[in-house]
Amino acid sequence: MTEETQAILERLVGLHPKSIDLELGRIERLLAKLGNPQLSLPPTIHIAGTNGKGSTSAFLRAIAEAAGKTVHVYTSPHLVRFCERIRLAGTLVSEETLLDALRRCEIANGGEPITFFEITTTAAFLLFSEHPADLLILEVGLGGRFDATNVIVDPLATVITPIAHDHEGFFGSKISRIAWEKAGIMKKGIPAIWAQQEEEVRSVLEEEAAKVGAGPLAIGGQDWMSYEEHGRLLFQGESGLMDLPLPRLGGRHQLANAGVAIATTRQVMPEITDEQIAKGLTSVDWPARLQRLTSGTLLQQLPKDVELWLDGGHNPHAGLAVASAFADLEEKAPRPLHMIVGMLNTKDPAGYFAPFKGLAKDIITVPIVGNDAGRDPVELAQIAQQAGIPASAAGSVDEALKRLTLMNLKPAPRILIAGSLYLAGNILRDNGTPPQ
Repeated sequence: MTEETQAILERLVGLHPKSIDLELGRIERLLAKLGNPQLSLPPTIHIAGTNGKGSTSAFLRAIAEAAGKTVHVYTSPHLVRFCERIRLAGTLVSEETLLDALRRCEIANGGEPITFFEITTTAAFLLFSEHPADLLILEVGLGGRFDATNVIVDPLATVITPIAHDHEGFFGSKISRIAWEKAGIMKKGIPAIWAQQEEEVRSVLEEEAAKVGAGPLAIGGQDWMSYEEHGRLLFQGESGLMDLPLPRLGGRHQLANAGVAIATTRQVMPEITDEQIAKGLTSVDWPARLQRLTSGTLLQQLPKDVELWLDGGHNPHAGLAVASAFADLEEKAPRPLHMIVGMLNTKDPAGYFAPFKGLAKDIITVPIVGNDAGRDPVELAQIAQQAGIPASAAGSVDEALKRLTLMNLKPAPRILIAGSLYLAGNILRDNGTPPQ
């Protein structure tokens, strides 16, 4: 990233209000000064949820592009470069184009308090309104009801992926309150597609959908389902049974995420064929989600035949999904699993570690370089030990990898680096394999 781009991003961070109140007034004020670009977007699929938002967005993009559509995408956070957050008609925004939009937003804002996410989301809306595309896939940043992306008024569809506990500092520990926040993206007369949810969450979603008049509804586990059978992905919906290849993204949870994307496609883009959906499933790419690193500087430091994996999941629901995926791998091709984990101090490490008991041989905890909110590795190791997993702390990922290498493990192990998207971003940068 150029010094000029870095400088303006740092200035925008400095505009952050002294206290956060979840409301839309600040971004609405700035959008109005810029001519309300959010009212001139391509047909938009708006996605909220706790887990699977990014993967579902990636599936939708891959399916739409397989059908020949041009697609804008807005996601967060980025892994290595801010430009990853904004994809214009299939290509990551250039720094020159991004810088121009950020400058215009900074000038229009006039130094008023505004959050970093609000002003950068405004820049994204500005770019999406100025560059033609067939579709915009818009991912919520935090929550939904009062998220900066929720200024759109007439989306093509709203999508809610699995809801679980996360960001409790903002939304509290009650799952019903979290569900209420996510439900806030639904709009009157707009199709809403939900992943299968736990009963308490579903009750809240149904109540909120009825209040605003959202619909038609396509509810996972009721109106559609997706599952693996004989090495294929089967999708059962109102239009019948689809027999599809397994998605390129690994893990059982990705069958559900793919199902959400297929249900959404069937609901609002019925012209897309089964063959195009199949092509999207097998071409999809989403870095740091059960990603096996097959090249790069980190892998070159390891003995031959060692598997190196990367995942950015960071809450108990994600821990369960990742552990299930590695349990499946262990069943198919047994290898000892060793983990290198760094986490933020806002997360629930005990809940994340619990599913790995009896699966991971040990955990080496590490700091997250460049992030002041990283949890102390010694404390993190103690929490892993309390979860019943042998654990120790290291000063860096390099130190952890060297420690594992010196152990001369036989057979060659699987090493999973996990626990934070910020850690995953550092790994992709250091490995020389940033997202494209």
